[in-house]
Amino acid sequence: MAQYARRGVHGQTVEAIARRILTGEIPAGATLNIVALQEEFDVSLTALREALKVLSAKGIVDARQKRGTFVRPRADWNLLDGDVIRWQFAEGTDQRLLDQLHEVRAIIEPAAARLAATRATADDLTALDRALDEMAQANGDPAAAIAADLAFHRALLTATHNELLERMEVVMETGLAERDRLVHGGTPHDDPVPSHRAVVDALRDRDETAAETAMRQLLDKAVRDVEKVRGRRGSQ
Repeated sequence: MAQYARRGVHGQTVEAIARRILTGEIPAGATLNIVALQEEFDVSLTALREALKVLSAKGIVDARQKRGTFVRPRADWNLLDGDVIRWQFAEGTDQRLLDQLHEVRAIIEPAAARLAATRATADDLTALDRALDEMAQANGDPAAAIAADLAFHRALLTATHNELLERMEVVMETGLAERDRLVHGGTPHDDPVPSHRAVVDALRDRDETAAETAMRQLLDKAVRDVEKVRGRRGSQ
């Protein structure tokens, strides 16, 4: 599902309600007080209902006659939706979610790299090289470093030429962006280019095993980078 466009009062209303639900302020099973929400956000009933439709499409709320609009069990939420992931990070870094992201990446990306070693086209390699160049040129700029990293991992999934893997982009990018903001948030970190270049070199050589190994090593480094940040924060 495409990510929700955050614009104006409507977007703010969607996000405010979503965050309250995802943080547990409004628990699963709770019935929403529509009148109170309408007064609090100073929006029309139509605007509020449109906002709730967005959350309903993501499996977060539902409506029934006589019961009204209520929060569905967490098991019903579309946890792979990019907005749902982003909203969970909205109140600060969610360590549990970051750990789960690492696990998902460890399952998907090494296999994707192995597949890309047999399928990557010249255009794919060019896109990966471009991302490496942008990574090298970031020069400590967190926003540029994050954009380059996202471009690299997006290009890797594209290089598999598997539509389902390519669709994992929304899940991977949202969580990866939060991880990158944590790691690149003004603290010194190792040069990311060599570990990423090793993956591209293996793809160019059509070496499936080397590509998978290089990606696993890259992901191991990503885990260590986050642990370093956690360690620094814990000692403060």
